[in-house]
Amino acid sequence: MEMCSLTHFARKQREITDIDKKKFETVYELCDTDKKGYLNREDLKMAVVMLFGYKPSKSETNMLMDQAQAKDSPGVCIEMFMCLMGKKLSSDDHYQQTRQIFNTFDVNCHGFLKLEDFRTAFSRVAPRLPERTVLEAFSPPVRKDSNHGDEWRSLTGRRDQINE
Repeated sequence: MEMCSLTHFARKQREITDIDKKKFETVYELCDTDKKGYLNREDLKMAVVMLFGYKPSKSETNMLMDQAQAKDSPGVCIEMFMCLMGKKLSSDDHYQQTRQIFNTFDVNCHGFLKLEDFRTAFSRVAPRLPERTVLEAFSPPVRKDSNHGDEWRSLTGRRDQINE
């Protein structure tokens, strides 16, 4: 499996166990429903869901397919699948953690967060948190007004002057 040469940023690495390898193999076999000997895009997405608990984005799927697919191959062979999933499992993926937190807030699956999403999430995890704190967490950062040089922050959809 040394043929996998994926470049990763400096991340904590976790050792891949024989149990992990067996799990990859089992998932591969389950996702290769037609027993064609490779995984196509849809098969690969299902495998990621089964192994990591989320549906990969189109760009992540493209990246995985590009890295794993041989020139004349219609999909991902088991050796490359094992290599990719091993790399994915061994890295401490902060992007994945961020995505899971985002999805927890995005209860309606909009792909973006609304103020109501923030209110709902904060009411569950910190019910005594003041409303103003929720509004501040949701609002854009303080920035300079190019016309007047004043600092301002939009807390409720209107422009508020900050007197300091």
